[in-house]
Amino acid sequence: MDKQLNLFSIQDKEQSAVSDGIESLGLPPKASLAHEASGRNEQDMLNSQSSILNSQSSILYSSLEEAKSAAMSCKKCVLCKERTKVVFSDGLENAKIMIIGEGPGENEDLQGLPFVGRAGQLLDKIFTSVNLNRKEHLYICNVVKCRPPNNRAPADDEAEACRDYLEAQIKYIDPKIIILAGAVAVKKVLKLKDPKITKLRGQWIDGMGDLLQGRKIMPIFHPSYLLRHEWNKNPDSPKALMWQDIQEIRKSYDALK
Repeated sequence: MDKQLNLFSIQDKEQSAVSDGIESLGLPPKASLAHEASGRNEQDMLNSQSSILNSQSSILYSSLEEAKSAAMSCKKCVLCKERTKVVFSDGLENAKIMIIGEGPGENEDLQGLPFVGRAGQLLDKIFTSVNLNRKEHLYICNVVKCRPPNNRAPADDEAEACRDYLEAQIKYIDPKIIILAGAVAVKKVLKLKDPKITKLRGQWIDGMGDLLQGRKIMPIFHPSYLLRHEWNKNPDSPKALMWQDIQEIRKSYDALK
């Protein structure tokens, strides 16, 4: 229980996470995806998964190293003009769990590694709470490999420019579980027009298409979103819900063994 109560404690009370009341929470059900406010039904949402990712037979790069080498000198979009470093990935290259975020921030751009700022520290805390870490269990990357100006969300053409790199990462890492951190990652990877992360988080989506088939996909709150929410004892708070989600991720990871 100590891990549960200290899950989000990085610097101060605002970043503390789960309260005593979370003891009573069960694991989230493997329910069907909630309907979007736009009226799109569940099948429409699932059918859209194949929109961004090609089949495995059309992967541009013959290895992960080749994809990384190409990314390091990439000039496919405007993001290359202001980057300090390309942020390709971090973690284990045969990981069963892949985490995909939206794009690098300032700290990531300076260090060349994903999720190393305050949000990254929180992400590490979340996974460490269930004994998972980026050195031994996780592979972490982003939809785009260069920092968008002022940390804005990546544009569609920028995500498309990096698509070949992301496809190669999925193929060669070959994760069984893909975690989409935040609404932007959900939108860009699954090509949902206006994803509501509060409805989609914590739900397992079965991957479709040659590249995603056989993989379990779960959207979660982006850690920067969690940092913006104050600590409270409401079992429906974002941080309490994140505690439920990370337990379910660990449960599914254990089932792979």
